[in-house]
Amino acid sequence: MQSRPAHSWRWLLANFLRREITSRYAGAAGGIAWALLHPLAQLAIFATVFGFILRVPESALGGLRFAAFLAIALWPWFMFAEGLQRAVASIPGNASLIRKVAFPHELLVLASVGASFAIHGAGWIAVLVALSLWGEPIRWTGLVLALPLVAAQIAFTDGEGAFLAAIGEVLRDVEQALGLVLMAIFYATPIVYPIGMVPEPWRAWLNLNPLAYVVARYRDVFLGGGWQAGDLWVLAASLVVLFAGLWVFRRLSPYFEDLL
Repeated sequence: MQSRPAHSWRWLLANFLRREITSRYAGAAGGIAWALLHPLAQLAIFATVFGFILRVPESALGGLRFAAFLAIALWPWFMFAEGLQRAVASIPGNASLIRKVAFPHELLVLASVGASFAIHGAGWIAVLVALSLWGEPIRWTGLVLALPLVAAQIAFTDGEGAFLAAIGEVLRDVEQALGLVLMAIFYATPIVYPIGMVPEPWRAWLNLNPLAYVVARYRDVFLGGGWQAGDLWVLAASLVVLFAGLWVFRRLSPYFEDLL
């Protein structure tokens, strides 16, 4: 059954994706509203700490208020971080299903990542609309120009998620260590600070972080910047990560039933 063509499993992927979205907030009084309220609370905390207490210079924000500067990059981070965490947890979280039914296990990873991008992507658009109404110079052409970047993020997160989910079944420390690694990546990405505040010798190291490029490009396109050839290179590199991660996952997938 695993050898069937990928398109024949689309209905199952769609079902997993729908289940992921509907089950995350099932039973919560706030329901799907928590998908926006939780990120907004984090936005308020970071905006208070870095915008008012530590006071990031307004001259480094490209004409944006700090809350807008932060929000443009913060929601893509939520997509990536939550997608990765849920991808790693998707295999042990569906152990009973994996033991009973034969299907491509990577569908669980793809659904977990897809749900995170769908939920936080909707919240991102809502926040961008609110910022535009608040008077921020948000250019809506940026939504089109951002599509290759979003596609690159999805591919990269799928690939990393598949790789870590597979390795996590062999090394149980992966899920425990992921939170610490994500915290380090968060502060190594210019989300709560502009790259111009980083000392010159350190910027080259930060630029090794692929999310640093993506975050900078999101801010650029929403402030009126145009398409760059680097966007396609990032998309191509992310597709390589995707295929490599899925290759590792599929090599280890037949052993999941024994490891779970």
